[in-house]
Amino acid sequence: MRDDEARYEAVTSRDARFDGEFFFAVVTTGIYCRPSCPAVTPKRVNVRFFPSAAAAQAAGFRACRRCRPDAVPGSAEWNVRADLVGRAVRLIGDGVVDREGVGGLARRLGYSPRQVQRQLTAELGAGPVALARARRAHTARVLLQTTALPVTELAFAAGFASIRQFNDTIREIYAGTPSELRAAAGNGGAAARHTAATGPGTVTGPESGSASRSAPTGIPLRLAYRGPYAAAEIFDFLQVRAVPGVEETRGPRGGRTYRRTLRLTHGSGIAEVDEPGGPGRRRRPPAGLVCPAARGTDGGWLECRLRLTDLRDLSTAVQRLRRLFDLDADPYAVAERLGADPLLGPLVAERPGLRSPGAADPEELAVRTVLGGPPERAAALVRTYGTPLDVPDGGLTHLFPAPGELTGAEVAEPLRTLCTALADGAITLDAGTDRGTAERALAALPGVGPRAAAYLRMRALGDPDVGTAADAERGGTAGPAGWRPWGAYALHHLWRAGLLAAGEMPGPGSFPGPGKAAGPGETPGPGVLPTPCETSAPGAQSSAPEPPPYALAVRAG
Repeated sequence: MRDDEARYEAVTSRDARFDGEFFFAVVTTGIYCRPSCPAVTPKRVNVRFFPSAAAAQAAGFRACRRCRPDAVPGSAEWNVRADLVGRAVRLIGDGVVDREGVGGLARRLGYSPRQVQRQLTAELGAGPVALARARRAHTARVLLQTTALPVTELAFAAGFASIRQFNDTIREIYAGTPSELRAAAGNGGAAARHTAATGPGTVTGPESGSASRSAPTGIPLRLAYRGPYAAAEIFDFLQVRAVPGVEETRGPRGGRTYRRTLRLTHGSGIAEVDEPGGPGRRRRPPAGLVCPAARGTDGGWLECRLRLTDLRDLSTAVQRLRRLFDLDADPYAVAERLGADPLLGPLVAERPGLRSPGAADPEELAVRTVLGGPPERAAALVRTYGTPLDVPDGGLTHLFPAPGELTGAEVAEPLRTLCTALADGAITLDAGTDRGTAERALAALPGVGPRAAAYLRMRALGDPDVGTAADAERGGTAGPAGWRPWGAYALHHLWRAGLLAAGEMPGPGSFPGPGKAAGPGETPGPGVLPTPCETSAPGAQSSAPEPPPYALAVRAG
């Protein structure tokens, strides 16, 4: 949405579809909001629009206390774009500026700091420092309102370099002191009791929320999303792939909790994410934490709990969970494009909000993909090479081995070659990696090839356009070429409906036509390549295929 008048119409109608796509500020009050803010709509003459929260903050506006504009889902544009700005935004969200500074960000992108600053400012109205500052402020606000951590410890956990910088930022963005912000939440006593019960290593992420459906083992948080969200399908997808020891899913379908360990920059963590059971089971947010879903509109959140050994990993852990559950997607844009296709239209209408799961750890997914076989084979690798948790937590016992731990002579090919390339930096799979370069490098490795490389581009690198580029390059406008940039979502719809043989990555020109389904045991047509299994012994062919992407739903009828 590029026209300010169209943006104002979205504000007037409180359209939650555009939350995170842009922000508006009111010059007479000095605050900025999300488009769906429930406050009285300001006069057009008093409204200014900004492409990012950081730009609004840099212009001197503070965050609205009613709609919490700093807590909206991220824009899906940054998942689609493969240029400098898109890559930079993804890396900033992953905490690179906090850990390595602007110089480190520029080195990862292959540009000078000045070029990165200029392009980000031109498109987002703020440079990398301001974008990282907005991210730190949001993290600090949530920690203030959901924990009883001392302010000094909290400030450094949020990524601030000094207490003075922390205090100044909170006052500027939220128009109050840290103590006032904590008191305004009205839950200081509960936070203190919870922190005392769970210990200081138990922390929350940037979307705070209500208590878990069961006794929580961490401070709850909320991971916001826009539009409809097909939660059962994504939990099905993750459950059939869960690697014992690293992942597990508890509870019956419709009320499951996905749990996994996380290897992070400064330590490790355990995350739990609940499958939403429908609007009737969702609690109202506390006062001051307004969510569009609470007002009866599309959008909502996944309830989650996060425990970290080092609080500095907070935002990074949350960002990885957002990518795993594809929470920054724009289901409205996906439905508009795919819904116009005669093959996909009925599928999109039947399952609105179907997502394309990403990866909590791209390098882990690469190892599992090349390893092949069912999840139990990856579990054997975990038991041999993974790092045991100090205290096992239910079925969670290990961290998945890092690539550097799988480069020894005892590790068979082609896994050893892949892990060596990942460990020495010859191939990088971070949030800002050039997707085309990474895919070509992966495909060139022995034992990987184009099939696995395309799958990793879709999941590990979060590319929503996988499977359609080749057709588009030939000049097509219908079918795969007409699905751009949402080819990954098209694949999931076709898998789910059985119009592509379960778990197969199609090649150019091999997508089925309307009404054509791959029957049981049917040989795929030319160009249809089986999706890598994700999890067999190193270097061996898989003895058992990966479960179909939605096997649980098939078994459940």
